[in-house]
Amino acid sequence: MLDYAALNALAAVVREGSFERAARALHVTPSAVSQRVKLLEERTGGALLVRGQPCIATEAGQQLCRHIERVGMLEHELREALPALGMGGRSGEGAERVTVRVAVNADSLASWFMAAAAAFARQEESALLDLTVDDQDHTAERLRSGAVLAAVTALAQPVAGCNSEALGAMHYVAAASPEFVERYFAKGVGARTLAHAPSLVFDRKDRLQARWVRRICHRSIETPRHWLPSAQGFVEAARAGMGWGMLPASMAADAMRTGALVELVPGSALQVPLYWQQARAAPQLLERLKAAVRAAAASGAHALR
Repeated sequence: MLDYAALNALAAVVREGSFERAARALHVTPSAVSQRVKLLEERTGGALLVRGQPCIATEAGQQLCRHIERVGMLEHELREALPALGMGGRSGEGAERVTVRVAVNADSLASWFMAAAAAFARQEESALLDLTVDDQDHTAERLRSGAVLAAVTALAQPVAGCNSEALGAMHYVAAASPEFVERYFAKGVGARTLAHAPSLVFDRKDRLQARWVRRICHRSIETPRHWLPSAQGFVEAARAGMGWGMLPASMAADAMRTGALVELVPGSALQVPLYWQQARAAPQLLERLKAAVRAAAASGAHALR
């Protein structure tokens, strides 16, 4: 039989990043957490953690964390079906709440997804969300590795063992301030001017600007880049004349209406279809999260079309 107190300790260290924070979360001493993880490693015959700042699970540690996470969801369902069991866990160490890990792209989180998260949190008082932000082209990798149980992704093809459901598409416009356009694109938008004008890029995974440039110029162009990993900051930086970027149409709409932002090439918006993927044999808790996501996507017509 597995030692679930030890599994809870391992999962807490991975979730919190250190033995000290895990101990506070579990209401025990750091030495108790360390001892439980050590005993679990002795039983499994290998390292489960890479000790550091933060502590990171090894592949074997990830498998055990996924197991205890799913067990927590199953116990959550059992407590709902049999209220007489109460809200206490096996040892009272945090088992009264279950954490659901989800990967979502930054633009969705800054626009429509927060409504889904808030609705789920109101409905499920005994559940907590652990949201991981990644590029929409890469969130599926976190699902594939088991780091999360569900993801908002641009990948339509279901990850092995998962279902995929279309949510709609985010529209992105290439935009900048009028002053920026006058300074860098007075002679038009083309390969020469794009190679000179600073662009805004979210992070090293963000390929939207490159995709748009390739569409306009029919070839790849190296553009000067400001790296700016903030969805809201992206729009503000464009308004301030820092550079041009691919902005979510819903987030740039007000500035476009007032003229604070202008589209570089009218009618050249990019559409990025988004999908919800989750484990096929999902616990009911995850199904209720999917319902909240589906509802938010349907009502967030300003963000998803």
